[in-house]
Amino acid sequence: MKKENLKEIISRDAHCFGCSQKNPHGLKMRFYVDDATIYSWPKVPDYLCGWDGIVHGGVLSTILDEIMSWSAIYNIHRVVMTKTMTVDFFKPVYIADDLRVEGRVIEQTNEREVIVEGKIYKGDHLLCAQSRGTFAVFTAKAVKRMKIMPPEVLEGFGDLLDLE
Repeated sequence: MKKENLKEIISRDAHCFGCSQKNPHGLKMRFYVDDATIYSWPKVPDYLCGWDGIVHGGVLSTILDEIMSWSAIYNIHRVVMTKTMTVDFFKPVYIADDLRVEGRVIEQTNEREVIVEGKIYKGDHLLCAQSRGTFAVFTAKAVKRMKIMPPEVLEGFGDLLDLE
């Protein structure tokens, strides 16, 4: 899968550690979609390494959380927040590795909960980590009432969300 053949999903959040293009300390992840699968090809900055150039497991978990969140947002058109998440690590990931991350919705169990999976590959085919998460689903009205995000960020999602 190559990103040139996919549609890019634009994040307009100026503060998010995972997806903001403006956060100088963040991952600056970009997302691309092909049907129901969301892809990203993140580059992990040197300063986020653990031992000897290995990407810290917490950073890999953040990447997986971010791809799962965007998979749910894109596919169910709602704001989501992580309730639970499990991560299995299979192979070490190094700072210089070329990564491909994939996320997809497994099941929407009810109107307030969705189950999503994420996978990190080194190169094209070597599975290094995978996750499964349960995410709480929020309407735009609930997001505003609970002040989960500023109104301008919510509106910045544009046609990705059902804002009614």
